[in-house]
Amino acid sequence: MSQKESPGEVFKRALAGAARSLAEQPDLEVVFSGDGPSLVGHRAILPHPPRELSGPETTRIRGLADQLALRVAHHDDGVHVKAKPRSPEGTLVYDALEQARIEAIGANALVGVRENLAAVWEHAVQRKGLNQVVDAASAPIADVVALMVRERLTGSAPPAGAKALVDSLRAEIEAKAGPDLDRLTGAIEDQKTFARIARAVVRDLSMGDDLADAPEQDGQDDESEDGEAEASSDGDGDEQSQQSDSADGEKARREAESAESELSEGDDDETAQSDDELDLTDGDRPARPNINDPGRPEPAYKIFTCEHDEIVSAEELCEPDELTRLRAYLDQQLASLSNVVSRLANRLQRKLLAQQNRAWSFDLEEGMLDVARLTRVIVDPTAPLSFKQEEETEFRDTVVGLLIDNSGSMRGRPIMVAAVCADILARTLERCAVKVEILGFTTRAWKGGAARDEWLKAGKPASPGRLNDLRHIIYKSADAPWRRARKNLGLMMREGLLKENIDGEALMWAHQRLIGRSEQRRILMVISDGAPVDDSTLSVNSGHYLERHLRRVIAEIEGKSPVELIAIGIGHDVTRYYRRAVTIVDVEQLGGAITEQLAALFEEEPRAATRASAALLAPLPSVQARPEIKAKAPRPVRETVP
Repeated sequence: MSQKESPGEVFKRALAGAARSLAEQPDLEVVFSGDGPSLVGHRAILPHPPRELSGPETTRIRGLADQLALRVAHHDDGVHVKAKPRSPEGTLVYDALEQARIEAIGANALVGVRENLAAVWEHAVQRKGLNQVVDAASAPIADVVALMVRERLTGSAPPAGAKALVDSLRAEIEAKAGPDLDRLTGAIEDQKTFARIARAVVRDLSMGDDLADAPEQDGQDDESEDGEAEASSDGDGDEQSQQSDSADGEKARREAESAESELSEGDDDETAQSDDELDLTDGDRPARPNINDPGRPEPAYKIFTCEHDEIVSAEELCEPDELTRLRAYLDQQLASLSNVVSRLANRLQRKLLAQQNRAWSFDLEEGMLDVARLTRVIVDPTAPLSFKQEEETEFRDTVVGLLIDNSGSMRGRPIMVAAVCADILARTLERCAVKVEILGFTTRAWKGGAARDEWLKAGKPASPGRLNDLRHIIYKSADAPWRRARKNLGLMMREGLLKENIDGEALMWAHQRLIGRSEQRRILMVISDGAPVDDSTLSVNSGHYLERHLRRVIAEIEGKSPVELIAIGIGHDVTRYYRRAVTIVDVEQLGGAITEQLAALFEEEPRAATRASAALLAPLPSVQARPEIKAKAPRPVRETVP
């Protein structure tokens, strides 16, 4: 190892070599990015390793590398897509079974791989919230079935956090699909046979209407006979399924090119990342097909019902005593990080105060005597006295809105860091006469809620639009002093608060609140760790339904609104959505990223294009034009005195 090479670089190189060996592909490209994990062709993208290489996070990253390598070595996309069900629910179970097969091959061959994959599942259980599911009816069946099949194929029991959930549904699933689940064990090395049995499992669980009349194929048949039997049994259905999959893939590619995004190239690659950690990461979920009609254009964004949405203050969601306890817990956990962010906040404060210093006009004929220039009279008695006058500061009245993603994927250290940064920024900006509003967004329930129940009662109408109950939280209003709202941020630590995220509507809400303000300058900062994800909505609409709406909202704000928009992505590339954005890998970088972005904004003039569009745009019902800045007459000399 060279003296200049860090331990992290050594770890990356070793991990890439191990992945190529496990994949049996010497040319496998392994890169590390905040967009990982994902697999596109022979390019594996992994998240950056942590600074501390001896912790459980390092084992998890090894497991993610093993997942991608095993998929390259033991998975055939063509076979997988050919037998894939067309129903969204059936597709999730089918993908989960295939991922369990791939992982079982590696886990049974190598003990180290088994331990790495176990760490991935442990993290996935926490991230998915499987350890908090109370109602078995709302449990993700695909995850439960995957854990049961994993237990059969490898002998590994479900993670401790998911054991209670699996046991509560085990008897019901065994009664419906037990015999077919047992048959999977003997087909672990044969993907084609395994896929056929997986289809039978989907049919047993009544999750694939397209499989209801499909006769089961004999596993001993010749490959050619299998192909003919499947073609005859499925008829035009499979052909249409493949065509729709291909159309979806091509459509996704065209959209990715036009938006310069980094979405996966086609549904085959996306659905290949099914029910493992790749699928459990909110920001990297595969796009689901448009179940209504894949060939038709995406319908306009709509909402099934708003009756159960809520905009609520933090005090209404939690008792005062519990808020105090949660705030104390937040302070205790982040004492060391608070010092680091405080130093960064002090730097921001110095920059802001420097812009608010008094400005003077010198060499005037009247005003206050400029004693600094009295030496002129001593040197030249004929020189006139010099006077000065104080000018009004040009630091504009400003309000900053901080919109924090309160989704389940932020659980743990990310949400704690976001909370403490919001707290310190509110305190710092308040000292500089800059008002701050702190908002959060999530949903009231997992996988729908009252909105989904109404949709089911209405007979499941097609293309219902957004199908969950929003919860928008006001932690601190712009006019509330920091000392009164300080303990409200402890609510982010409350167990069960963080659920799913519908970013587009949350951004509209935060923007509307700022538009209604009277300040001259309005800044909106979004902190998120992934793309919008709501399982209930995406299960009945296209896979990019929420993302497209988010892009439209961002384009409207950036192109027409006087509000200046910034975004910070935690482990997820948000630069493909926002014009002004930064992505951080380690959550400890959040404090520095926030302060640096705000400092850069305050130091520069507002975007000329934004000012022009705000002046020329006809006032919308919810948009106010930015006040014009009047030009001042030139002055003889102007200096700034600290």
